[in-house]
Amino acid sequence: MSVVVEEGFIPERRKARTGTVSGLALMTGATAMAAVGGGHHSVFATILLALLALGMAHAFTVEIQRQAHRRTGRWDRHDVINIALLAGWAFVALTIAALPYPSFSVRVLSLLLTFSYTAACAYFVAERRRAIAGAVRAPAPSASVMSESSPV
Repeated sequence: MSVVVEEGFIPERRKARTGTVSGLALMTGATAMAAVGGGHHSVFATILLALLALGMAHAFTVEIQRQAHRRTGRWDRHDVINIALLAGWAFVALTIAALPYPSFSVRVLSLLLTFSYTAACAYFVAERRRAIAGAVRAPAPSASVMSESSPV
């Protein structure tokens, strides 16, 4: 898809990806789990792991925005896969929270991850719907308008 910018065309550079959103979600959750329930860490190691998890959470949010704001104008297979994977991670986190053998801190973090992944699903859907509605409202210029404006 191309957009008109000052009498020229710029191709769409955002490509649909499925692994980046789910991978960042998994890495963020795993790093947070390592910080909370990873064994006998020093305070310094725990703080560093927590800061790394926060940084990856930011990258995860930016990637959700990037994937949601593609200008395809419709839901794509990649969008459904991203939502399904995020919902799957939320289910896995909820399952970990419901198991009897993890420690209390791991259970609390699992519940927090469940709510975070569910919120990420809702955020992706809302942003994707907003991007699709914006693409539908801004129609592409017709060929007759393009030929009238070009000095050929």
